[in-house]
Amino acid sequence: MTFMQHLEELRDRLVRAIIAVFLGAAVAFIFRNWIFDVLVQPYENVVDDRLVFFTPTEAFSLFMKLSLFGGFVVASPVIIYQLWRFVGPALTDKEKRYVVPASAVLALLFFGGVLAGYWALDRGLTFLIDFGEGQVDPVINARDYLSFAMRFIIAFGVAFEFPVFLFGAAVIGVVDSKRLKSSRRWAVLIIVVAAALITPSGDPLTLMLLSVPLYVLYELTILAVRFILRR
Repeated sequence: MTFMQHLEELRDRLVRAIIAVFLGAAVAFIFRNWIFDVLVQPYENVVDDRLVFFTPTEAFSLFMKLSLFGGFVVASPVIIYQLWRFVGPALTDKEKRYVVPASAVLALLFFGGVLAGYWALDRGLTFLIDFGEGQVDPVINARDYLSFAMRFIIAFGVAFEFPVFLFGAAVIGVVDSKRLKSSRRWAVLIIVVAAALITPSGDPLTLMLLSVPLYVLYELTILAVRFILRR
């Protein structure tokens, strides 16, 4: 493929991914109240008070953001598949057979990360809110909380994707199971640093809640490389 053909291919894949997000957002808009209730539940578990908004347009823009958030989550399998289809021409025939399974695993890991992020959100909020207990009272508006919650959950979803890219590096021969085993110390350091950078709260509890499952996924990737690729 020429450079212009690559650009056209990238454009087509991006358009399809964007269309999928907007279709997902339309569906999410129908269920916007349910999505709102689900995301607010961790806050209500920690703070015995309702969220507020301060400007007339804030509630409208908030639900638009919630719809886009839901659309991104719903459309994530399509986005992942379009990504793999874009890089597919650069792969060998042997490597291409992993495209569909890798896309499926990426989607499952993303949804798993989203669920883990939602579960950790309650614990992270408890730590953050309790940290100032007795000194300051929380008065949090809906926009700030939901922006925090959506970033928090998406961060977990994206972070959970890394084992597939690590497995992909093994497929093309960049790493093998022995090298991954010998790099465990570096892996722990990189995981902790990455977790600290991508989580919006930055507290030690959230850091642990993300770092531990990521390291477990690292170990599972070593087993996958050893027994599936036999490397």
